[in-house]
Amino acid sequence: MGLERQEVLAGLTEIIVEETGLPAEAVEDDKSFVEDLDVDSLSMMTIVTLAEDKFSVRIPDDAVKDLTTVGAAVDYIIGAGESA
Repeated sequence: MGLERQEVLAGLTEIIVEETGLPAEAVEDDKSFVEDLDVDSLSMMTIVTLAEDKFSVRIPDDAVKDLTTVGAAVDYIIGAGESA
């Protein structure tokens, strides 16, 4: 069974809010992790690790650099979940 976009976005939002302290309303599909959400590389790796655990997917280190927005991360997680 594939992951639903809304479910992944909600779960990723929880992780981002927990890691950054931002309000959930600040986390939207088109928001950039670096420019809009002020996520540094260490926080991004924590977010990736928590997302891997939460959604039972693997996000290789070389793929992380392409996850520049929340939407890109959601799409990647959905795709990784479908191929798992």
